[in-house]
Amino acid sequence: MIKVQKKSIAELNLCYAIGQINSGEDRSFVVATEKLGECQRFDLDGNFLETIWTEPGGVMTLLQVPDSNGEFLSTHKFFSPNDSAEARLILATPVDTDGNRVKDLTEEHTWKITELAEIPFLHRFDILTRNGKSYIIACALKSDHEFRDDWNHPGKISVCELPADLTQYDINQGKPLEFKVIKEGLTKNHGYCRQVYNGVETGLVAAEQGIYRCTPPADDSDEWQVEQLIDMASSDVRAYDIDGDGKLEYMVFAPFHGKDLYVFREESDGWQEIYHHDTELPFLHSLWAGELGGIPTFLVGHRQGDRDLYAMTWDQTEEKFVLNQLDHDCGPTNVDVYQYGDNDYIIATNREINEVALYKVNP
Repeated sequence: MIKVQKKSIAELNLCYAIGQINSGEDRSFVVATEKLGECQRFDLDGNFLETIWTEPGGVMTLLQVPDSNGEFLSTHKFFSPNDSAEARLILATPVDTDGNRVKDLTEEHTWKITELAEIPFLHRFDILTRNGKSYIIACALKSDHEFRDDWNHPGKISVCELPADLTQYDINQGKPLEFKVIKEGLTKNHGYCRQVYNGVETGLVAAEQGIYRCTPPADDSDEWQVEQLIDMASSDVRAYDIDGDGKLEYMVFAPFHGKDLYVFREESDGWQEIYHHDTELPFLHSLWAGELGGIPTFLVGHRQGDRDLYAMTWDQTEEKFVLNQLDHDCGPTNVDVYQYGDNDYIIATNREINEVALYKVNP
């Protein structure tokens, strides 16, 4: 059974997104708010380092630019499904007093914020690399709305090649980063995760129409491939071999911001549901998959009801999935994991209690 020691490291109103930053030998993580509020950076012990911005907030995703000095991408102005028409993709660059990039975050620096593109309702994004070429993949929850809770305008998936220097783009200078649409018609286009599938970085997308895998082109003559895997209305997805049988298990939250937790497996005759949690978990939201303390694990959190954080593992003796409560009444909206020293650590944005928490996994 996985056990943790919890440390509350910050009070941050409606904290939401988490991103890990590697800058030279310096490692840290950033956390930002869903509503109007700050983006803060912490070291791996959970000590506050700096405030990167104080507003506008509306941050759904934080992601470091590969091989950078700590430069990262973020959403801004996605305040809710009903208030995100002005959402945009921004670049945060650590610079010196002359405005030049610092070597790494150990040098004295401030942060330059550049608005790269206006992407209404931009919720999740990622950077995928295949055969030496990298792409930004951007997922919009919907494409428009005319009234509160209007879902009549489905979302989409858009892509662009990752430029060598993102600072050359700025919508306020008339130089937006241009995207092309590769998939439309995705209502409540909410969930995303990166998956290495058959040795290729791909993106898994979860929407009302189901789960899709997006595969970048193999070369300049190829096109993006978008394949539907599961046709069940879904909110989030992660894939990992939890039971050690050599086959991937796909954990799915359903439907949008839903209460049902499923596990699927791809078999020779199609996708099979192998687990459905027998208790409703209202507003499932935080999801992570990987090894935790050497144990294949799904981390699961929900934001209503008991608002718990769980670790799901496979009991080899009983041959069944086991859900182990790690924290209670915390309402985690996102979680991430890193290794530091001899331990794994879980970062959680416990939005419902305005808490950034760090959980040390006991070996």
